[in-house]
Amino acid sequence: MHVRAEAAGGGPVLRVGNASGFYGDRFSAMREMLTGGPLDVLTGDYLAELTMLILARDRLKDPSLGYARTFLRQLEECLGLALERGVRIVANAGGLNPARLADAVRDLARSQGLDVAVGHVEGDDLLPRRAELGLPEGLLAAHAYLGAFGVAECLRAGADVVVTGRVTDAALVAGPAIARFGWGAGDLDALAGAVVAGHVLECGAQATGGNYAFFREHDVTRPGFPLAELRADGSSVITKHPGTGGAVTVGTVTAQLLYETGGPRYLGPDVTARLDTVRLTEEGPDRVRIDGVRGEPPPATLKAGLNRLGGHRNDVVFVLTGLDIEAKAALAERQFEDGLAPGHRPAELRWTLVRTDHPDAATEETASALLRLTARDRDPARVGRELGRAAVELGLCGYPGFHLTAPPGPGAPYGVFEAVHLDAAVVGHTAVLPDGRRVPVPPAPVTAPAAAPVPEPFDEAPVPGGPTRRAPLGLVAGARSGDKGGDANLGVWARDEPGRRWLTRTLTTALLRELLPELAELTITRHVLPNLRALNFTITGLLGEGVAAHHRFDPQAKALGEWLRSRHLDIPEALL
Repeated sequence: MHVRAEAAGGGPVLRVGNASGFYGDRFSAMREMLTGGPLDVLTGDYLAELTMLILARDRLKDPSLGYARTFLRQLEECLGLALERGVRIVANAGGLNPARLADAVRDLARSQGLDVAVGHVEGDDLLPRRAELGLPEGLLAAHAYLGAFGVAECLRAGADVVVTGRVTDAALVAGPAIARFGWGAGDLDALAGAVVAGHVLECGAQATGGNYAFFREHDVTRPGFPLAELRADGSSVITKHPGTGGAVTVGTVTAQLLYETGGPRYLGPDVTARLDTVRLTEEGPDRVRIDGVRGEPPPATLKAGLNRLGGHRNDVVFVLTGLDIEAKAALAERQFEDGLAPGHRPAELRWTLVRTDHPDAATEETASALLRLTARDRDPARVGRELGRAAVELGLCGYPGFHLTAPPGPGAPYGVFEAVHLDAAVVGHTAVLPDGRRVPVPPAPVTAPAAAPVPEPFDEAPVPGGPTRRAPLGLVAGARSGDKGGDANLGVWARDEPGRRWLTRTLTTALLRELLPELAELTITRHVLPNLRALNFTITGLLGEGVAAHHRFDPQAKALGEWLRSRHLDIPEALL
């Protein structure tokens, strides 16, 4: 692979951009990234835990599907442009069927008169080997998270386009770096640096001001997508094309580094990246350098995601207006449950009263609260017509002002996600080169057993003292949160050293439970990352059986951090 730029005194630079952070991201991003400035490689992340379930249902309807069709539509208008500009494309859009997507890309190229070399990576699909691997029955999809060396093999063989199934998100960036700089499995620090850069890029505009706690400080109307200038030692500069919206700052990069990670050790199939060694330095406007990253041998196991049908669910939302809200809710619950036909009660009925009402309200809507009923059962009939009947029959005999937000629907299936770990040696990893050759990719030759948790560093520096004021935490700290299966991740960071010392001493797991009572009975693990001025919390079980199961109001915990930032506590006035 060639490079387009030279770093001043730092050797060649590989410019890797991102054009997708999820299946459904901005369609025009591929063209914007190809035309906005120089690139060597353009990546796209289309897969998530929920996406694999969506693609599995596509494949059930048509065995030739199971990949992200949006990617193919983007290539219809951008493949020739990428070839013309010498930009290689690497995407995990292959989903459950990377071989079929690779064929579709070749068909598209031929239809446009283009000579395109296409490679793909496979071996992540575990469903054909379910019984052999001891996986449970009834799975819709089962995929191992492969590493970056298969991508690198395809690029070294001259691929213009590489599509994969389930590789780690960061592998889309680390793979091109391996191919360009010739790294081997033992170059752990360099690999770790590329993995960290890949993690920053993988969610697209979340690195350039999207979903950013301090969004009011920047114009984030239409953030540009990020790119990384990678160097042979694994260091990088995160930036974006000139003239695009949003911003790249230490804050936006910190937020993304904390997103969906956990403790100091960030495990992967090729390397374990030590997040507690990351150094972030603002080099200039929209340029943040990442260096100092140390790598350790990866574990001997690979993470695998299992998707299955969990059952069927339905929601009915009652509107309660004016006075006596709680009494109206209690009456609705009694009447509804009493009205269910014998033998038709769903296995789970969950009632949630959402107090959106205001006293002496100027509009009917602001005078109203919402009572949400969620029903689940393995039998679709128990959450379908019978559920709707029991709700609708209350229309003239229920609480005063009875109405629903919408007529009850027929219900819908929901999925369940489970993460397991398998011996990496039993998982196939194959690079299928543009000429059709199949190259086995061996697992990491040196691995490390599961390491003990990194102890919290002791900090003797003084904490800001003096008078305090009751104020929202978000005035002095940012946060970003998300999901990992049934667990939630909540990263919180301070903006300066005094703020970091105060945050580290103050925001304990006990205080977090007090500020967010919904977490009171759950297991919470706190990780301290002084180099990022941050804390990262893992809340075990908050999301039940994963996003597709819709266990709670915010099924991916996307706004958990913003809820925390809105909570009031005593903050030193020196910080405010």
